[in-house]
Amino acid sequence: MQTDSTQRASTLSQIPRGIWMLGFVSMFMDISSEVIHSLLPMFLVTSLGASATMVGLIEGVAEAASPIVKVFSGALSDYLGNRKWLAVIGYGMGALSKPLFALAPTAGIVLTARVGRQNRKRHSGCTARRTRG
Repeated sequence: MQTDSTQRASTLSQIPRGIWMLGFVSMFMDISSEVIHSLLPMFLVTSLGASATMVGLIEGVAEAASPIVKVFSGALSDYLGNRKWLAVIGYGMGALSKPLFALAPTAGIVLTARVGRQNRKRHSGCTARRTRG
């Protein structure tokens, strides 16, 4: 009879390698995004001289673009039937937008990077939900 720990190890070993990889990529992308976005308002105000209104505008536009992209990426995912490439594009957009925060000379570039990061989250999240069902 298997013990509880060997049964758990057996169950975990049945999970495909690609799922483990995607899980770790998602975790590290989310951790890096949380670190960046927790410091973003302070960076905007102190380094770029943005006002509190500009910080709110950047956050508002990024959050508003998110559900719009979610609808279109879900429809595109259903139409194409190949969800892997939408996830790859989404994670790629997120990875490419991160250096823009550090290199941004203006708040407009930060807005572009922020919307790109938010859209990565929607592409990969929509794709993950649709592949489960």
